[in-house]
Amino acid sequence: MKKGLFAGLGCLGLIVIIFIIGAIMAYSFNNKAVVLQEDAKTAWSNVESAYQRRSDLIGNLVKTVQGAADFERSTLKDVIEARAKATSVTIDPSNITAGQMAQFQQAQGGLSSALSRLLVTVERYPDLKANQNFLNLQNQLEGTENRINVERNRYNEQVGVYNKHIKVLPNSLFAGILGFDEMSRFEGEAGVEKAPDVDFDFK
Repeated sequence: MKKGLFAGLGCLGLIVIIFIIGAIMAYSFNNKAVVLQEDAKTAWSNVESAYQRRSDLIGNLVKTVQGAADFERSTLKDVIEARAKATSVTIDPSNITAGQMAQFQQAQGGLSSALSRLLVTVERYPDLKANQNFLNLQNQLEGTENRINVERNRYNEQVGVYNKHIKVLPNSLFAGILGFDEMSRFEGEAGVEKAPDVDFDFK
């Protein structure tokens, strides 16, 4: 009788110990996952900030180009429309899906393409391409494109750390229970792997 009681208490104690260990592991996983997820969200905010800076610069660029009365309006119109479309696509950093990411990339890629065509067209307008304000904006745009690339890479790095954390065992079990889903990476859209070429020879 006593042996059975001790055996029962021993099993109960073992279950309690396993439960406590599991609870501690889940607690530890949850806290780290939250931190990594928030780091990834912050990194995405930096990506959006870099794109916003480009959008603001393009607004000033458009105003400068509009000062050239004989400039080709269709090229300028394409940039204005692409900018409007790019700024209308937003992503909720707490729920970034592959579909949202693809839509965002397509809109930003369209703006990159339109901007590239605009800068190439400027080559046919000596007065405009020698405008100091235009040159300053062009240099800032070039720096912003580099910043965008850096911030996208940092975002992908943070997402990679988070995704690996929730996928490895036993973390993947806790991730399913606690509702931590994989985050989408930023992947370059086909045909826009490179930033617009804004490095012209003004000789």
